[in-house]
Amino acid sequence: MTLVGSGRGRNPLKGFRVHPSAIRTVGRDLRRPECILAEQDGTLWSADARGGVMRIDPNGTQTLVTQTPDPHFDLSASAADSLQTGTLPNGLAFASNGDILISNFGTDRLERMTRAGRTTVLLDSLGGAPLGKVNFVLRDRRDRIWVTVSTMVNPWSDAIRSDLADGYLILIDENGARVVADGFHFTNEIRLDAAEEWIYVAETTAKRVTRLRVLSDGTLTDREVFGPPTLGDGLIDGICFDSYGNLWATMIFADRLVAITPDGELLELLNDGNPSGTEAVERSFATGTPVPFDVLMCSGGTICPWLASVTFGGPDLKTVYLGGLRSTNIPAFDSPIAGLPLAHW
Repeated sequence: MTLVGSGRGRNPLKGFRVHPSAIRTVGRDLRRPECILAEQDGTLWSADARGGVMRIDPNGTQTLVTQTPDPHFDLSASAADSLQTGTLPNGLAFASNGDILISNFGTDRLERMTRAGRTTVLLDSLGGAPLGKVNFVLRDRRDRIWVTVSTMVNPWSDAIRSDLADGYLILIDENGARVVADGFHFTNEIRLDAAEEWIYVAETTAKRVTRLRVLSDGTLTDREVFGPPTLGDGLIDGICFDSYGNLWATMIFADRLVAITPDGELLELLNDGNPSGTEAVERSFATGTPVPFDVLMCSGGTICPWLASVTFGGPDLKTVYLGGLRSTNIPAFDSPIAGLPLAHW
């Protein structure tokens, strides 16, 4: 099997670290900017807990795009209610016509929103049964839509345990919607490689990445762990490829940014975690029982609290944007290598 990036010379990420002094921020007063989409003209679209997305123009102008703003998100009043209930736009993707596909972690459904804020529901059940915690959405170059469901447990924090594997992956194509893989430990973000031959799955509570070969009809096979069996402190959340073939990953609660090289080596690019908070989460997680929400709340750093996603943007795809569940802006820094273009690029 030929590895992505093989034969391309030295890996640009070897020896690279993100220095806090090199980090700048974009946006202000954001609400749970979990996922970020970047366009070639510099426009950013960030998930927003008020029920839609925040559009951030290259000049810094911000426009909240939502059909009916939801005021429930207020970390200072109640972090638990804000992060566990109500509408919670999570993963984002562009539809082929530019509409925004939203996996709503709060309403447990896949939504479609125009850039003017008109929203429709694409999927909220399968076989008459509710979907569960819809986490992420990805569109491929064949215009198929891939959707992850993390768990059937609500609130989601009760699923932050090592022994639960009720997550699954949905494919929506010309034949409709169907489950194509299941048995994941809190299915989170997914990505396709450059050739769209493999789909990579972040298994949050297994602390690992699993990949599956994609056949022409969307069937998935040859399931295997990619990279180390565990990625260390924190729980894997967001993933994204660069053009060399490194798979970048965020480790929420420990607020680490890491990358898995094409040959499976783990590189740590940034560690902004609170050591005592990280230790408390790891100690609780090791018991096999759900990590209490108040323990989770004691974790996280200051750059991008509860670091959840990583996105490449900028005209040359060399700007890295970070999304965090408890952040109010979007940290950004320059990468030594460009990101892998997504289907909309």
